[in-house]
Amino acid sequence: MRVEPRLIRSRDNPQVKALLKLARSSREQRASATTILDGERLIEAFQASGGTAEAILATEAAYASPPIRALMGHAPARARLLLAEPLVRQMSQVVTTSGLLAVVRIPAPQPIPERVATCLLLECIQDPGNLGSILRSAVAAAIDHVFLSPGSVYAWSPKVIRAGMGAHFFLSIHEGVAPPALVGRALGPIIATEPRAVDSLYDIDLSGPVAWLFGNEGSGLSEEAARIATRHMRIPMPGATESLNVAASVAVCLFEQIRQRLHAPTPRA
Repeated sequence: MRVEPRLIRSRDNPQVKALLKLARSSREQRASATTILDGERLIEAFQASGGTAEAILATEAAYASPPIRALMGHAPARARLLLAEPLVRQMSQVVTTSGLLAVVRIPAPQPIPERVATCLLLECIQDPGNLGSILRSAVAAAIDHVFLSPGSVYAWSPKVIRAGMGAHFFLSIHEGVAPPALVGRALGPIIATEPRAVDSLYDIDLSGPVAWLFGNEGSGLSEEAARIATRHMRIPMPGATESLNVAASVAVCLFEQIRQRLHAPTPRA
């Protein structure tokens, strides 16, 4: 027999108050080690990665949809809630919500690997949309590890998760790791972009492992981080601009590396 979700309409309900606080506060997300997924696509990606939601919430209108009822069926019966639409809108990160949210547990921090192949070292990335886009590019390029320095936007905030479109669930994301901590662990060179560098991205051999180093959207890399780079290169830009958005720079570099690997000469037997 199907157990119907519990219906809550009051904003004064203690569970609703806790959910509203979680949706609005990265401090609460860190403290509780949980965050909110917004929409069917993210929740499907989370479930595809093997995750089980701590709670799954829907409006009454959304629950009338068979696909949403099916998604809710993956959560324990006690974790399924129906909420009044105004409550879900207050928790949602989008203007027009799908009416479906999930509370999920954030993976526990993992130790820094002793040796790291191709990876991203990100220093003080501030914009949630940029970080989410970077994580999407990392997954598309088959990167396993992303390292975020102290001072970066919280990787598991709902805005970053939404911009990442499910990428979080297929990466090892290490927060609070200053780039110098990877010195001696990277299997390949540590490469940083620099507009005035002599070497072009397209003239560098990227067929092996690379630790890609990128800095803050406005100020770039700190002196400490820039010093650890074993090579600096520029992305050629013939147009009337001096720099790219950091998320665009990451995508250009990662996919030039993929292009080189795909076109590398096949060793003779």
